[in-house]
Amino acid sequence: MQCWFTENQSPDLRISCRVKKVLHQERSEFQEIAVYDTGQYGRLLALDDVIMTTDRDEFVYHEMMAHVPLVTHPNPKRVLVIGGGDGGVVREVIKHPVEEVHLCEIDGRVIEVCKEYFPAISAGYKDPRVRIHVADGIEFVRQRKGQFDVIIVDSTDPVGPAEGLFREEFYRSVSKALAPEGLFVGQTESPFFNGDLIKSIHEGLNRIFPVVRLYLANIPTYPGGLWSISMGSKQADPLSADLKRAEGLKTRYYSAEVHRGCFALPLFVKQLISPGTPRA
Repeated sequence: MQCWFTENQSPDLRISCRVKKVLHQERSEFQEIAVYDTGQYGRLLALDDVIMTTDRDEFVYHEMMAHVPLVTHPNPKRVLVIGGGDGGVVREVIKHPVEEVHLCEIDGRVIEVCKEYFPAISAGYKDPRVRIHVADGIEFVRQRKGQFDVIIVDSTDPVGPAEGLFREEFYRSVSKALAPEGLFVGQTESPFFNGDLIKSIHEGLNRIFPVVRLYLANIPTYPGGLWSISMGSKQADPLSADLKRAEGLKTRYYSAEVHRGCFALPLFVKQLISPGTPRA
């Protein structure tokens, strides 16, 4: 008898894959955590029945979340990752000569489960520069002023515990937590299915940051495959970054060419973030 994992994206959209074995299931204080061994994607992490990461395509998301901002910033030393309990963004961040990496994850069980079932993704936790905080990212940021060069918001979808991570009030706290040359990036969902959200986020970011950019990555297990990441920067512009710093990074997706190209937006995505464009 075949077993299938089905992700419930919306009342009109489902994504399914064959499950060879259920490796782990539990209900934490915050959410349902499950790990499946799948036929197509290897091991798959799901939170509340939504795909977070898989062995097969995790490198795309984690590399693009980490390397685009770290190559853009002229000299990143202190980095904060909010969410991202699987450790993939941390793993990519420590490929750079940073001094400190702080991970703030609200659900400590996600960290422990990923250490056990995704050792290659969570390998960065062993680096002595990494400090783990099991705490609410919104409150954590609010209490830090001017402390970080780069803040990476690796959140789940904008429901439940992560809902506040998509609000303008939170982005203002992020700006205050950044140093004078600081910048942040956050995953901002699918331009196909979340256009209204992306437009709202960029309207808010443009009221806070002098430089606001959106870039794209192709992630097969995320709805629509095309995923958006938004950047707010106090000074540095990713379009004029010194891409020599991208050389020598051990990556599978990110490169200097990809850095340039990911900001070339399809017209319908450009229209989402253009001032004065009606909402989708």
